[in-house]
Amino acid sequence: MRLPLGTFVHARSGDKGGDANLGLWVAHDGSPSYDARVAWLLATVTPGFVQELLPETRDLEVEVHALPNLGGVNVVVHGLLGRGVAASTRFDPQAKGLGEWVRSRMVSIQEGLV
Repeated sequence: MRLPLGTFVHARSGDKGGDANLGLWVAHDGSPSYDARVAWLLATVTPGFVQELLPETRDLEVEVHALPNLGGVNVVVHGLLGRGVAASTRFDPQAKGLGEWVRSRMVSIQEGLV
């Protein structure tokens, strides 16, 4: 089924110069699906997935770092903010809203994870 990524994935984002930094994780909310949700997140969030989810990143280098013990991933999008906040023409020059934008995007999620 297609649901917002934020159905059970949380996010925090910001800038590091011209790069956007995005953390995505599954919270320990008592769900019996926690381990399966984490496995899904780790398998799903790849550089290609990020580039499909965020078309503005298609021509940029995207790194994804798995953090299995934290139930999440760290994503770095190189150059998304140009030369940094002072030189950026983006609506969100510090990438503070990037996490919520990603959480709002529709993705395919297996029914058993919801």
